[in-house]
Amino acid sequence: ADSGLARLADAARLRADLSDYMRKHLDSSLAAGFRHCNIRDDETLVVTATSPEWAARLRFASARFLELSQECGQNVKTVKVRVGA
Repeated sequence: ADSGLARLADAARLRADLSDYMRKHLDSSLAAGFRHCNIRDDETLVVTATSPEWAARLRFASARFLELSQECGQNVKTVKVRVGA
């Protein structure tokens, strides 16, 4: 239970659960460009967009991402949006 593999699996599960929550609660016009998200140790939510165009749109929704993070119990201070493959 305290192995490195278990910690890695827990972190992956957290990312997947958080991403699913975001996708379900985002407006459908934004969810299409949302790929996944992760929380860094410095309490930054990193949102991954499907393209640079979507990244620009998702940056405007940073307040919504903060709100959704707090709703599911995550202590997030900032949001960064990145483009992912």
